[in-house]
Amino acid sequence: MARVIAVAQQKGGAGKTMLAAQLGVALGMGGRVGLLDIDPQGTLGAWGRLRAANPKASADLTVESVSGWRLGNVLETLHGSCDLVLIDTPPVLDSNARRAIRGADLVLIPLNPTPPDLWAAEGTLTLATEERRPVALMFNRAPSASKLRRRLEVEIAARRLQLLDTALGNRAAYANSFADGLGIAETGPATLAGQEVMAVAERLRTLLA
Repeated sequence: MARVIAVAQQKGGAGKTMLAAQLGVALGMGGRVGLLDIDPQGTLGAWGRLRAANPKASADLTVESVSGWRLGNVLETLHGSCDLVLIDTPPVLDSNARRAIRGADLVLIPLNPTPPDLWAAEGTLTLATEERRPVALMFNRAPSASKLRRRLEVEIAARRLQLLDTALGNRAAYANSFADGLGIAETGPATLAGQEVMAVAERLRTLLA
């Protein structure tokens, strides 16, 4: 049965969709992955169509845009054909976000290392608690070290929230690969960006084992 990750964050600009795509490709290098776009903006679905036309796409990855009310049925189907499913959720706490979190084995909340991103995560944290789903926070578009990042790490630890010890930096390589319908794990696996995303993917596999 497939394990399910809901990538969720209310705040725009946290890189939620880019992260879902990059992780989907990285995880798809070692298994069958489904990517579901339930965000009405449809960015991940558009990326998937671009990907379908690119012969360089090599990861075992299926991308599908899904209405929130159909999510349960689609997940049930993918449980038999995928090893892992990632859901790109809408940036609002609506019924679709709740459905995604309810159907997930892990809720992944990306944060730029700034206080507003952590503040914006409160609603998602509350929803995950209500649905009794485990949560992992991770820094996205992050500098390797900064006083602000360290301050947030201390605050997150004090609240006993789980923060991944792997993060993605603020690198143009992610956007460049995304623009071609690909992931950095396909276009530059040996680059620093490629190593970062593969490290996050491996950490998620461990959490879901």
